[in-house]
Amino acid sequence: MRAFEANFDGLVGPTHNYSGLSFGNVASTSNLKQASNPRLAAKQGLLKMKTLADLGFKQGVFAPQERPSLQTLRALGFVGKDADVIRQAAKHAPAILAATSSASCMWTANAATVSPSADTQDGCLHFTAANLNNKFHRAIEHPTTSRILQAMFPDEYYFIHHEALPPVAAFGDEGAANHTRFCAEYGAPGVELFVYGRKAFSAGVEPKKYPARHTLEACEAVVRLHGLDESSVVYAQQNPDVIDQGVFHNDVISVGNRNVLFHHQESFLDQEKVLAELKQKLAAKGCDFIAIEVPTAKVSVQDAVKSYLFNSQLLSKPDGKMIIVVPEECRINPAVAAYLEELTSSGGPINEVRIFDLKQSMQNGGGPACLRLRVALTEAELGAVNPAIMMNDQLFGTLNNWVEKHYRDSLTEADLADPQLYVECRTALDELTQILRLGSVYPFQL
Repeated sequence: MRAFEANFDGLVGPTHNYSGLSFGNVASTSNLKQASNPRLAAKQGLLKMKTLADLGFKQGVFAPQERPSLQTLRALGFVGKDADVIRQAAKHAPAILAATSSASCMWTANAATVSPSADTQDGCLHFTAANLNNKFHRAIEHPTTSRILQAMFPDEYYFIHHEALPPVAAFGDEGAANHTRFCAEYGAPGVELFVYGRKAFSAGVEPKKYPARHTLEACEAVVRLHGLDESSVVYAQQNPDVIDQGVFHNDVISVGNRNVLFHHQESFLDQEKVLAELKQKLAAKGCDFIAIEVPTAKVSVQDAVKSYLFNSQLLSKPDGKMIIVVPEECRINPAVAAYLEELTSSGGPINEVRIFDLKQSMQNGGGPACLRLRVALTEAELGAVNPAIMMNDQLFGTLNNWVEKHYRDSLTEADLADPQLYVECRTALDELTQILRLGSVYPFQL
């Protein structure tokens, strides 16, 4: 059966700012209080989408969320008209206003976990929105995320949407940033790798400095919801020592595509066992597993975090080889640049590098992989996707004009107190729902 991998990139929202909200994300906290450029951020993301679409890859757009979230502020006791709510929050709880103004939904690798129809018992494609319970500014995303996903993938014959897991620490779920699928072909049955940071209901090792955001129990729940067979699932614990070095999600230390895992020497606890299980389970499906392990001696964990070498995309070309999509920071890091040259000239499956300037996202701790949600789709399923969200020349031009019209070119944390910013955001999103034919997905539209 013919199938494709499509990437749905988060469109950066109008309130993109550097409030340093994500403890454990070194880039996010390091750039606290700097002025951001929402207009440039959105255009950098759109250019990546358009470039990959022009290369022949299936590429879609994932809409941002309403920010600041007045619904959340009102639930926390701020009252009155919209402007009053924002002014009260700015005066009495500026940290809460900053959290409810975050544009973090741009990192759609955290939007959901996706299991394609080739893997599920019912033959449907399953989505489970991530609860992102570890961080308040992200924990408020999933209700709107679910509505947007349903507007993107509306056909109930092909697509099943699950609500987020219970929003408690024991079921902390960070979505596809901790999930990778391996297969011979996108339409063939695969093996899904679920990565967790800690166990909630039994003893185990945990990081000491930064939180382990994702639990084993959340992984197991998603496996049950998606109807996956245990013979097609591998669970792996992230190395707690690298979490303490700023590897807050697995996609900061490894990335996979088809039958290839590109990963660091220190990615997983019991790494040899994890790799052996992946090899064995893929072999049972007639697929040879290829693990490309990057030695610490060539690229340290610190350089991996600074450059986001592993927060990259691996994309399959028609000749069977792969492109690795990396941020500009990989080019300017000497150790990483040298390794990429060695990698692409080695004769292995990855033989081309594409570099993108994503500095606005990178300064908040999100690289190419953070910005996209991968969905393996059959030809029929692709035909059932909302066509208005798929990138092409016309949509690229329309969205660039939309950004130029509605986005500011500078934003500081102090600007979040301006009620006019909310008006601008709401006006922009109301227009965006018409461009992308999403219907009523935002709280102010319900």
